[in-house]
Amino acid sequence: EIYTFPTDDETVAEVNKDMNEMMPFAVVGSREDVKVGETTVRGREYPWGVVEIENEQHCDFVKLREMLIRTNMEDLREVTHRKHYELYRRGKLKQMGITDDGAHPVSLQETYEQKRAEHLEELQRIENEMRQNFVNKVREKDLELKRNEKELAAKYEGLRKENKKEKSTDCDSALIPLL
Repeated sequence: EIYTFPTDDETVAEVNKDMNEMMPFAVVGSREDVKVGETTVRGREYPWGVVEIENEQHCDFVKLREMLIRTNMEDLREVTHRKHYELYRRGKLKQMGITDDGAHPVSLQETYEQKRAEHLEELQRIENEMRQNFVNKVREKDLELKRNEKELAAKYEGLRKENKKEKSTDCDSALIPLL
């Protein structure tokens, strides 16, 4: 979409109408100073001659600058905010998963609070899941330790009985030669 100068303000309506009819503008830009005769001007030097930026016969830069900066600056700000910024804002909100139907503007504070609440719920769910996994692992380890403890107690009891049996057989065999 091409920007058109507003014609609703009576003070600049006639000038803006003339400028709208002059579109498109032929603009040449340069940072260099070029010597033309005895004077130095800002422009571009080509093999066929010099294009002077400030010369209205060579380019429309002066007219365009006058219209944008001096005459229609406030309108340019409003259009930039209304069209370009709003498009940018809606695009960013859409990337965040927030829709704005235009009739009901989205409050960034409400959106932030909603996203924060969703994030906190997700963190709470993850924390509960991790806590449950931890409890399950502790329970499994506890059962394993109890099982190992029973096995050790059974081995100990078996070794104690075997040791007691050996002692009683050793005592009996020690008594036999004495007789």
